[in-house]
Amino acid sequence: MSLSFNYRHLYYFWVVAKEGGMARAAARLGMAVQTVSTQVRELERSLGHVLLKPAGRGLVLTEAGLAAMRQADQIFQLGEQLPAEVRDAATTHGVRLAVGIADALPKLVVRRLLQPVIQEPHLRLVCHVDEFEDMLADLALHRLDVVLADRAAPPNANLKLYSHALGACGLSWYAAPSLYASARRGFPQSLARVPLLLPTSHAAVRGRIDHWLEQAGIRPTVAGEFEDSALLKTFGASGMGVFPAVDLVHDDLVQRYDVKRIGACEGVEEHFFAIGTEKKVLHPLVQRLLPAPKTLRPPARQPV
Repeated sequence: MSLSFNYRHLYYFWVVAKEGGMARAAARLGMAVQTVSTQVRELERSLGHVLLKPAGRGLVLTEAGLAAMRQADQIFQLGEQLPAEVRDAATTHGVRLAVGIADALPKLVVRRLLQPVIQEPHLRLVCHVDEFEDMLADLALHRLDVVLADRAAPPNANLKLYSHALGACGLSWYAAPSLYASARRGFPQSLARVPLLLPTSHAAVRGRIDHWLEQAGIRPTVAGEFEDSALLKTFGASGMGVFPAVDLVHDDLVQRYDVKRIGACEGVEEHFFAIGTEKKVLHPLVQRLLPAPKTLRPPARQPV
């Protein structure tokens, strides 16, 4: 960034772009039009590009202006949150943990992964669910303390992110009572004769499931694909199709959804990661989430 760059200039530009003209921006800022215009020209000079151009009786953004506006939106939206964040930090006697949850991550697993911090006295847990890439962007902007996901963060020279393995867990196939007998008979080849429900390809485990089916010589009839794991289980419980789920949540799955385990998806595991902005984690609660990587074991159960 140029030494001549000035955030006040950026703020004036942001207001002008929001208001669509110098006069309206000046009225909002309580300043002279000439003063606002000068500040915006100073910003354009420091960045080396024209950001606004005339259009009718107002102004519109150039391509460079659109890029600047995207960044300014993020900067000043964060700035607007600053007083509330500081006030909450000063008046709340507790520990805040903002967790981003990638939407592909099974929701029943999230509770297990967060178990090491749930009993923290005066914990204020804030959870956000969104697409993986959007969660990483929020993490890089320090809107989140950690992101839980089913994959490591991809290499990115612009984002200094570090992935910490939490462990892995095997998968099994489940069905509603109406499909259980036909799916259980001759398993796993029986999966070619019953409808299947699968996660969409945005889930890291989908490729492993497809490979397992191919290796077993199973040509499935896919009745549904779901980005949201809770929806996948809900439709599976309704009898729409047989579906995979991690063994870690077996007890919760059987009790909540009234489904039965058919058999293991042998050799297929789902992996879990905590992603942060520091190689050495500083947040004390995030530190608790990072035991030595291991295979996550489900509760013992009777053989099917």
